[in-house]
Amino acid sequence: MIDSGLLERHNLTADEYALIVDLIGREPNLTELGIFSVMWSEHCGYKSSKVHLKKLPTRGPRVIQGPGENAGVLDIGGGLAVVFKIESHNHPSYIEPYQGAATGVGGILRDIFTMGARPVAVMDSLRFGPLDNPANRSIMEGVVSGIAGYGNAFGVPTVGGETAFHPCYALNPLVNVFCLGLAEKDGIFYAKAGRPGNAVLYVGARTGRDGIHGATMASAEFGNDIEHKRPNVQVGDPFKEKLLLEACLEVMSRNLIVGIQDMGAAGLTCSTTEIAAKSGLGIGIDLDRVPQREAGMTPYEIMLSESQERMLIVAEPDKVEAVRDVFAKWDLEAPVIGKVEAGGRLKVRDHGEEVIDIPVDAVVNLCPVYRRPAKAPSPETRKAQRMIPKRPPLKNFGEALLTLLSSPALADKSWIFRQYDHMVQTNTVFPPGADAAVIRIKGSRRALAMTLDGNAFHAFQDPKTGGRAAVAEACRNLACVGARPIGVTNCLNFGNPEKPEIMWQFEQVVKGMAEACRAFGIPVTGGNVSFYNDTEGASVHPTPVVGVVGLIEDVRKIVRPGFEKPGDVVVLLGANANEPGAAAYLRILHGLDGGRPPRMNLKTEKAVQDLCLDTAEAGWLRSAHDISEGGLAVSLAECCLLGSRGRGCDVQLQDRLPEDVLLFGETHSRIVVTVKKENLGRLKKAARKAGVPVTAIGRVGGKTLIIRHLGSELLRIEVEDIRKHWSRAIPDLFRIS
Repeated sequence: MIDSGLLERHNLTADEYALIVDLIGREPNLTELGIFSVMWSEHCGYKSSKVHLKKLPTRGPRVIQGPGENAGVLDIGGGLAVVFKIESHNHPSYIEPYQGAATGVGGILRDIFTMGARPVAVMDSLRFGPLDNPANRSIMEGVVSGIAGYGNAFGVPTVGGETAFHPCYALNPLVNVFCLGLAEKDGIFYAKAGRPGNAVLYVGARTGRDGIHGATMASAEFGNDIEHKRPNVQVGDPFKEKLLLEACLEVMSRNLIVGIQDMGAAGLTCSTTEIAAKSGLGIGIDLDRVPQREAGMTPYEIMLSESQERMLIVAEPDKVEAVRDVFAKWDLEAPVIGKVEAGGRLKVRDHGEEVIDIPVDAVVNLCPVYRRPAKAPSPETRKAQRMIPKRPPLKNFGEALLTLLSSPALADKSWIFRQYDHMVQTNTVFPPGADAAVIRIKGSRRALAMTLDGNAFHAFQDPKTGGRAAVAEACRNLACVGARPIGVTNCLNFGNPEKPEIMWQFEQVVKGMAEACRAFGIPVTGGNVSFYNDTEGASVHPTPVVGVVGLIEDVRKIVRPGFEKPGDVVVLLGANANEPGAAAYLRILHGLDGGRPPRMNLKTEKAVQDLCLDTAEAGWLRSAHDISEGGLAVSLAECCLLGSRGRGCDVQLQDRLPEDVLLFGETHSRIVVTVKKENLGRLKKAARKAGVPVTAIGRVGGKTLIIRHLGSELLRIEVEDIRKHWSRAIPDLFRIS
């Protein structure tokens, strides 16, 4: 009988061990046990999420590659394809913030160029504990530095993202990285082995002891033994990765290789087994030939190491020397470590002794799949969650707005993105801070847009609505720059799936996302599920992060968020509603975390976005900015701040709603746009045809933000005063001793 402690250390159950024995026909040795441990981990095996992820739409006329490969691929016309994916590096970023975040960037970059695409842009979605705690500031500094250090050195622009704060992330920060690349449509590469006899080459950096059991660590709760897990975190080298990128793209362009697979989570184990299993073949390797940077490494350590900047390549025997010459030119090793074999088995030798002999199908495709128990909160609990908290009346709306804008959640994030090089490669149309990033497609007038979104506060209060809203808000961000959404990737960050209430949250979020993706007609091409975001028994809020890619046919028609021309009419697309629940102002001004989030009517949302897109393409819009966290008043303030000249506006609201809700409620399906006076009639006519409420609410002009309601002035603030509060909030916190 195997030692239960050994199984526990490998995060395997007794039933899973019994299945392993049955599949391979004997007791596994320690190295084989380690292989099953990482490949059957939640991080690699998706054993708790597969049954639910099947609900997401994954097909569409543009889809070249959906879920199942390193990244998703969409046809964007003109012989080009866009390759994109999002991944998480949450646990490593808590243990070792700099390297955890840096290797998260490195890993997602490899996912993109493994497919034959050159990475052209990165975004990140970050969650931290409150910044008044020095520990949280230290984690944030390390994470931001790690993203900057790797991306800047590699030479990929970090073009935007989102950052949020809440106590639930204090012991479990979230670091999600989204990467987009461009490739020739006919130049996509896959993890395939070809035929028996093909050579297996190891390329890139040498193997060390860093990152061993990183995938297993990412599939378990944290306790108070964080220091013991530090060796599980990989160490990155962006300069080595840049060389690896260029060498890989060169052998691809010269058609020298059959297939390629990143040594990501589970390292040599995942790359060998996956490339064989996807081809219905086997693979044999000799560990003596694997380049190692540390002496005395065991087969267990070599197979499970997650050292960075490594790839596995399959080439026909007569092309091996040409492949090795290319990698030598880029100062990289490329030894042949084995060959493709018939029989469907992974066979590994070490010093002439066979140390592994297991079926690859068992490792890759026969991981147990669980439909874990899911339990909704009791009716009493749900009623309490949805109840709008009683809140004291706001006496000074101007002070309230400045307090919101000087909170880290809503303040200027340029302290973060100033550390990133967002202009390298010279494809970035405008700097971070807009609703979405826009990347030029060189040689054409077309452009790509990308955005990240996900409101965990809404998802916590109502997971299904939160899932729908995450997709809808991301698409709304694209609409505001004039981009039509074409595909989705997602990073689903949740607590322990073995807790029924967490599993219920996950089920509901996925259902909501699936509904929204179908409503917008966009496929999910892949993504990542990050479970076990728990530390000392406390789970993070359900945090679905959605990355959406959009296409702009004429980059000259992009729309920016800021007010620019005095006299332009400020117009509200969509309608205000009495929905204060789960809003930022309740949390920040009143310390209240509850209330049912705003409803998400997907038909209404789609109509508002289509109107915005149609009028942008017609050239009628001068600016557009969505209303989301912080509500209408925050959106108007941001429009003043994001223009090149700090224009103010005078707004008159007529809705008979509570004034705090009117200013700060987060009702969906609303966009603030500006138009020339002569285009207002055209916009209203188009809105009537589309069935979208449209209201002219004010004019651009002056240097003051003025908001009136039913004839009474609610607030009047100089734009420069707003800017001081908004721009200094985060830098000032980082000077606290």
